[in-house]
Amino acid sequence: MRDHEQDGAADPLGTVRAGYDRWAAVYDHDANPMQGLEGPLLRAAIGDVRGLRALDIGCGTGRHALWLAENGATVTAVDFSEGMLAEARRKLGADAVRWLHHDLTQPLPDDASFDLAVSGLVLEHIADLDAFFTAMRGALVPGGRAVVSAMHPAMFLKGAQARFTDPTNGELVLPGSVPHSVAAFVMAALHAGFVIDDVTEHTPTADVVMRFPRAAKYEGWPMLVLLMLRTN
Repeated sequence: MRDHEQDGAADPLGTVRAGYDRWAAVYDHDANPMQGLEGPLLRAAIGDVRGLRALDIGCGTGRHALWLAENGATVTAVDFSEGMLAEARRKLGADAVRWLHHDLTQPLPDDASFDLAVSGLVLEHIADLDAFFTAMRGALVPGGRAVVSAMHPAMFLKGAQARFTDPTNGELVLPGSVPHSVAAFVMAALHAGFVIDDVTEHTPTADVVMRFPRAAKYEGWPMLVLLMLRTN
């Protein structure tokens, strides 16, 4: 979800939806280094999705949902920002995805219906991690998998969090972030009943820095966490 650069204290989480509604118009066009690092890593961790029923949790403008559908999954994508969903629905291939307006503080749709759950760069906006992972696990069939990415908590030590500049008035907007730890991610997944297959931490590669120059300030610094989970 998320451009992550240095700034001060976060806005309250009540501003997240409004912030993402405003961000939607430029979200896909601001050369976000976090997305540049995260996208290929998340997709590699997901692997082959042909024939799978997939749920994209916090889908934003649809970058993962559209990839899942293009590669053979039947996809439901949820987000609480109508602005983000409007952008997603305009994209090529959007008709192949079921888009739902949904607040992640509420139970997810279609419990025990999905083979795969994906969530990209959402956790910094979730106050109750236990509830989030419990809902995710409840959406999966037995033997289902989940792949979750998050901004690495070490980024908060750099003063980084979700932020963007509103092109209409030049205002710096901070939708709202919660500084969790990697341990908090892991324990919430375990409390929900997931089996953890892997947890990986990633710094920007030279290729990412070349394509996304704003990543240079984080070279050698952990930017991203990936969790690979499954149900029993």
